[in-house]
Amino acid sequence: MTFPLLTCLGLLPIIGAAILILPVRAAGKWIGLGFALATLGLAAAAVPVYLGDPTALTQTVPWIPAFGAYWALSVDGMGLTMVLLTALLTPLVLFAEWNITGKGTKWTSQAFAALVLLLEGLSLLVFMADDILLFYICFEATLIPMYFLIGGFGGERRSQAALKFLLFGLAGGLIMLVSVVGIGSFSQQAIGAPTYLISQIGVSLSGGSTWAWVLMLCFLAAFILKAPMVPVHTWLPTAAEEATPGSSVLMVGILDKIGTFGMIRICLTLFPVESAAIAPVMIVLALVSIIYGALAAIGSKNLLRLVAYTSVSHFGFMVLGIYTFTSVGLGGTMFYQVNHGFSTAALFLVLGFLIKRRGSANVADYGGVQSQAPILSGALLLAGLSGLALPGMSTFVSEFEVLAGSWSRYPWAAIVAALGTVLAAVYILLMYQRTMTGPATPEVEETITTDLTLKEKLVAFGLAAVVIILGLIPNLALSVITPTAQETLTQIGVADHQAPLGEEVPA
Repeated sequence: MTFPLLTCLGLLPIIGAAILILPVRAAGKWIGLGFALATLGLAAAAVPVYLGDPTALTQTVPWIPAFGAYWALSVDGMGLTMVLLTALLTPLVLFAEWNITGKGTKWTSQAFAALVLLLEGLSLLVFMADDILLFYICFEATLIPMYFLIGGFGGERRSQAALKFLLFGLAGGLIMLVSVVGIGSFSQQAIGAPTYLISQIGVSLSGGSTWAWVLMLCFLAAFILKAPMVPVHTWLPTAAEEATPGSSVLMVGILDKIGTFGMIRICLTLFPVESAAIAPVMIVLALVSIIYGALAAIGSKNLLRLVAYTSVSHFGFMVLGIYTFTSVGLGGTMFYQVNHGFSTAALFLVLGFLIKRRGSANVADYGGVQSQAPILSGALLLAGLSGLALPGMSTFVSEFEVLAGSWSRYPWAAIVAALGTVLAAVYILLMYQRTMTGPATPEVEETITTDLTLKEKLVAFGLAAVVIILGLIPNLALSVITPTAQETLTQIGVADHQAPLGEEVPA
């Protein structure tokens, strides 16, 4: 029997979270960081195994035989990159929020570490699940630690923000449950036995029938709520404004990626006919999200809401790349998921360092910060440039791929989406100008008296280095991602050329 590397990878942080429930306050933070780094080590160990033989990581063990459910874990190129993103961001968040405490005495840094580790483990299992039921259970369970991270450590309106996050998440889970229940019944009709294994179901459920449409739409609705896309995006700015910067990194950089990940992993893989038919609608929704998110970011008066709205715009780009049904566009989305995670983490954490000094997240409360904290100002500039997809940054590569993939099938969509790249420059540069440049205001001079500490420099410039390295050598990720994008199109029967989409997907 081969070593169950993926199982250990998913369960290790959960075990760490369970240990942190014990009264180990003196060493709690170090234990949490130790488990996060050990998880990162396992994730790194999975890379050479995957490159040698991807099937060597696959594990399938009967779980609930009566339902046909399995403890089934596997990764493809997309899943592996999401695992690495999750494993990298978690210790960075714990390091950046080292001395965090909540508004009440029970919310200690040890509790924060426990919740972060629990969220990490559940997210990893989502990205590795090859069983629909396992995917759904972990998908829903991620709401629990994120709810307490917002409600326990957030701002003055943290309770309302946490509740709004939870209600939207539960709504998506309830909608998805319809499809999960239906999958067992329809898989029995299609292959003769109930199963939730994605690898066994294949495209056997697809075909344009009414029930296939119902199952696909329920999955898709849940993923749209999770991503999120306009018009069901409103929970994200509220949650990001009230959550701590580190919690927002986990929420936007990791958790929300389950939405776009699920669209590829489940909707495209199991329902290619229905997904192809609904592609024009999804492209329009993606374009609305791109433009609306960018305009809302320009008008935002709160720094954390601004970053949240930029993410709404960026998720629009990711969805656009998915529904172009080209390997370039799909690969661009897979790469975008990773790049956005690092870029958004840099923005949230650097702004968190700034807000901690000034005591406010309002744009109007800043001005001339660069004269008081030039290194912090430079770190924010680098993070902002990655957010607007400057050439040389990894975000440029993924955004360019999405636009190129869109142009091959929907030139009009690529033209509209390109406007989003222009607006990105506007919201990032305006934010930087209003907060960093000019003479320092009296309030800034009084409150911002120190520059970045060594710990903060390591976090900020470490993230910037990752974005630059992946921008200059994108093949480090694309060599793994691109074959997965091409294989996905092959599996669902879509030819990767410019013919009309409807002619390429078999009925």
